Amino acid sequence: MPTDTPNRNKKRNAYAAVAVDPDTGYCTPGAFELERLFWHGAAKFTHVNEVWPNLYIGDEKTALDRYGLEKSGFTHVLNAAHGRWNVDTGAEYYSDMTLEYYGVEAEDLPGFNLSQYFYSAAEFVHNALKNPDSKVLVHCAMGRSRSASLVLAYLMIYKNMTVVDAITQVLKHRCILPNRGFLKQLRELDIQLALERREARAQVNGSEKED
Repeated sequence: MPTDTPNRNKKRNAYAAVAVDPDTGYCTPGAFELERLFWHGAAKFTHVNEVWPNLYIGDEKTALDRYGLEKSGFTHVLNAAHGRWNVDTGAEYYSDMTLEYYGVEAEDLPGFNLSQYFYSAAEFVHNALKNPDSKVLVHCAMGRSRSASLVLAYLMIYKNMTVVDAITQVLKHRCILPNRGFLKQLRELDIQLALERREARAQVNGSEKED
C-alpha cells in the first residue's frame, strides 16, 4: 500500500496511508481503509449505548426525553446537532434538571469542518468524567455521525487511542458511521497526535542523553 509523508504543512493524499511514527511503525490508514472498518458489522442499533465507562452515544429521541435522562442518571449532555434547524434543545430545555449542557452547531455534511470542535468537545467530556459519578450523553439526530465523531476525537485526544483503536472500541457497543468528510478530519487528527507523541518522546530521549 502506498504511503504518504507526515510533513505538517504538506497537503496529503487522503486515501494514502501515512507513516507518521517510524519508531513504532504506526501508519495512519487512508480514508478508504478507515471506511472499511465499518463494513464488518457492529452492535445492533438502539437509541443509546454506553461506548466507554459512563460515556454514551445516543439519538434525538434520547435527548428529548427529559424524564428518561433524569431516571437514567445523566449529568451532562453534549448536543452535536445544536441549533434551531437541528435538535433544538439547549440549556433552557434542561433548565429544570441538574444537568450540564454543551452545544455544537454542526451539520452532517462531508464539507462541514467538525474538527474545529474536536478539542472543546473532548475537554467537556473529559472534565465531566473526572467525577466518577458523572454520566455523559453525546448525541446528534441519529447518533451515528456527528456525535460518534466527537466521541472518537475524545478517545484519541484524552485516551491516547489511534483512530483505528477508537473506531474499534465504539463499534463494539454501537452502530456508527461518520460521513467521509468527518473520517478525513479524524484521520488528520490521528496524524497530528502521532506527530506530537513522537516529538514528545524525542524531547524526553534528548533530555535523558543530556543527563
